[in-house]
Amino acid sequence: MKRVFTLMFMVLIFTTAFAQKFNWNKNQVIAHRGAWKKNKFPENSIASLNEAVRLGCYGSEFDVWMTLDKVLVVNHDAEFQGLTIEKVNYADLLTKSLSNGEKIPTLESYLLAGKKQRSTKLILEIKPSLISKERGIAVTNACIEMVKKLGVVDWTEYISFDYDYCKEVIKLLPKAKVAYLKGDISAEQMKADKLTGVDYHYSVYQKDGWIENAHKLGLTVNAWTVNTAPEMQWLLAHQVEYITTNEPELLFEGIKKTPVATGWKLKWSDEFDDAGLPLTKNWSYNVGGKGWGNNELQYYTEADSTNAKVKKGNLNITVVKADKESNHYTSARLVTKNKFDFKYGRVEVRAILPKGRGLWPAIWALPTEAKYGGWPKSGEIDIMEHVGYEPDSVYGTVHTEKFNHVIHTQVGKGVKINPYNDYHVYAVEWFKDKIDFFVDDQKYLTFKNTGKGSGDWPFDQNFHIILNVAVGGGWGGKKGVDETIFPATMKIDYVRVFEKE
Repeated sequence: MKRVFTLMFMVLIFTTAFAQKFNWNKNQVIAHRGAWKKNKFPENSIASLNEAVRLGCYGSEFDVWMTLDKVLVVNHDAEFQGLTIEKVNYADLLTKSLSNGEKIPTLESYLLAGKKQRSTKLILEIKPSLISKERGIAVTNACIEMVKKLGVVDWTEYISFDYDYCKEVIKLLPKAKVAYLKGDISAEQMKADKLTGVDYHYSVYQKDGWIENAHKLGLTVNAWTVNTAPEMQWLLAHQVEYITTNEPELLFEGIKKTPVATGWKLKWSDEFDDAGLPLTKNWSYNVGGKGWGNNELQYYTEADSTNAKVKKGNLNITVVKADKESNHYTSARLVTKNKFDFKYGRVEVRAILPKGRGLWPAIWALPTEAKYGGWPKSGEIDIMEHVGYEPDSVYGTVHTEKFNHVIHTQVGKGVKINPYNDYHVYAVEWFKDKIDFFVDDQKYLTFKNTGKGSGDWPFDQNFHIILNVAVGGGWGGKKGVDETIFPATMKIDYVRVFEKE
């Protein structure tokens, strides 16, 4: 009996150990040339690899060349401290040292260091040979042989700017994870050639539908080299699998803040990556100039690039002094009505506001069908309003039949910020029982569903988004209009609508 128990115990130990053999980190972070920047480690060093492991990165990327005497070494550039790697022997490279005293790592030493842990993937980039395609294929073969020899097949994934190298890896290791870097091959072609992913510069993905198409084909999507928070958030919102960065610490912080991390899924967005007029598939216009119920002074134009223009990644809504009908200013009021209506969800808009007394920029939402009747019975959600005579404040407000500004019962709150010099993210999260208001992820107001019907809570129907800059009006013009401020522009970096998964 004791013998049977001992045998069962040993089987259990073995099974558990085998099941826990690998515990790869589950995040989007790939450290570019290791995690080197914050602590000033040399790039592509063993130290930067170990730091990527310590941080818990999904992967640590590194670059491989072959010396004249066919030693595989890890270095980003074709040269190492003045020596062209492909034209010198390994012994020549050993006459130089990295800034921390390390010698240039061989692929063997790098892989063996990576093999000591079982949480961070080793992302092996095969650099295109400067000598010939044939030599590059030989390097590819030598890399695979080394990976097999050291028993690190499970640790290693592969990338290259040379498409033939990628196909060679697939031929030698059919189950390998391989992604292409250059940006000139379609997702369909990569799928046909049995690559498992795409690893392009993030700008390529800003083409409409690129990421979604790659995902439909079953390809993983990685983006390089992403070092600023806005680009990171854009990619996280679009649910790319991996982001290669020199700033892994910043990306980890960004992952915590992204709506996706709390269960939101992107439903629709406009990142304003085109140029010219706003895309008609996303936006239409409210047009006219008869005060808009608030004694406003501007005329809203339709598809006029003077007032609405996409340029350098921003939607620019600009107010100018110009006579139109009986108005002396023109502006734009863009709406998503009947294009991307939504009920419940998270809306966020990143923007810089125009400065000047008499301006009234707004990011807000109205009901599409108004099933409870005209304003205010069917409700209004003001995600952000700002009046120029209060240069240090923005407001979030809700209007309903019972709670509205006409009877001075509106529910709202102001936040002290400088809205002019930097982008801020204005957002609401709308649920069946409440609406939360945020500036830069800081919640400052909650409006709750009282359960007393549509007079209190008409927010159970489809709404649409409105972006505009008004001039004057009952609130915006309370202290007059400064005629010296025009033209004045609200810059909108993006609009995103999320829904719960």
